[in-house]
Amino acid sequence: MDGLAAFGLFAVTAMLVCYACEARSAWWILAFAGACALGSAYGFLQGAWPFGLVEAVWAIVALRRWQTAR
Repeated sequence: MDGLAAFGLFAVTAMLVCYACEARSAWWILAFAGACALGSAYGFLQGAWPFGLVEAVWAIVALRRWQTAR
């Protein structure tokens, strides 16, 4: 496993964990937004720009959800 693959695995795992914990606190929603941004970066870095674009949109949506939840 190279560094880029490890980064992608970390990003997607963080997204899953943060999404599962969102009901506990608004801070988990913010963490999910950050994890989506990492997933977006991974998508663009590996050349899968549609994945990177969708994850960027999810990051924006999660940031908006965090603003209304706090």
